[in-house]
Amino acid sequence: MCPECQLFVVLNCSRCALAESTLLPLVEHGLWLELVDVHEAGGLPPSYLSRAPLLRRVDTGATLDWPFNADQVVHFLK
Repeated sequence: MCPECQLFVVLNCSRCALAESTLLPLVEHGLWLELVDVHEAGGLPPSYLSRAPLLRRVDTGATLDWPFNADQVVHFLK
């Protein structure tokens, strides 16, 4: 079972769209992913805005910075 993740994004960001498209095949295989707009979410560390897109595991709080590929995400989720 895959851990729950959040993808912190900025709307209309081309890098964020690429990150989301990289993750879609993993979502189709069971990854639970919540998209979070860093401008709308409260209480985030200020660095999240400059680091977006940023993948975060909900269970551990570990983060993976862009750029990443599917293999790196799979390793991150283990």
